[in-house]
Amino acid sequence: MSHLCVYDWPAADGLHGGTPHVHLVCSEAYVVTGGRGAVQTLTTSGYEVTPLVPGTVARFTPGTVHRLVNEGGLRITVLMQNSGLPEAGDAVLTLPPEHLTDPETYAAATTIPADAPEAERERIARARRDLALEGYRRLREAADGPEALAAFHRAAAALVRPRLAEWRERWRNGAAAAAAATGEQLDRLERGETSHLADAVVRSEQPSEHGRFGMCGRLDVYRGG
Repeated sequence: MSHLCVYDWPAADGLHGGTPHVHLVCSEAYVVTGGRGAVQTLTTSGYEVTPLVPGTVARFTPGTVHRLVNEGGLRITVLMQNSGLPEAGDAVLTLPPEHLTDPETYAAATTIPADAPEAERERIARARRDLALEGYRRLREAADGPEALAAFHRAAAALVRPRLAEWRERWRNGAAAAAAATGEQLDRLERGETSHLADAVVRSEQPSEHGRFGMCGRLDVYRGG
């Protein structure tokens, strides 16, 4: 989970907002808490624009290319699936194909050094946003439509393939373990056992990081499960 203040940086098409990208195995949900805007999405079903106003909940599944547009003070609580996999590389930006050839080339165009001065981090974040918008424009305007999107999906999958073992371990210890625990609790209740209820706990958390330059805006990040 994170709190997101969507970038208000202008783009070449006159809109303001973040970096278009796709998630390969994680669903995502937006809970809009302030301002107004939209999320542009591109799937094999076509291009759509979903308005975002306070109270809107928008969600989409893996494979959905999405771009946030800020029309004035857009703030969102973002919920991501799978125990931090998005932060472990599940998101791939819609860079032009020549930047998607291998992990090193991709990293050179997308990495923001954590120890760089803030002005330099902002410069890099804006430059990669604009580069991703160029690739996104090509996807939207491609004459072969779904095939261009499928080619991007294949390139994204090839980029992350070296990390899949790490992702599987994170999934196994996180989301899969949580689902298995629920199954065990259901089994106990079926047997009339309630011992697990005695282990109830309450937790609270403040953001572990404020104002990180994310793909779509400045992030306040929460680490807890």
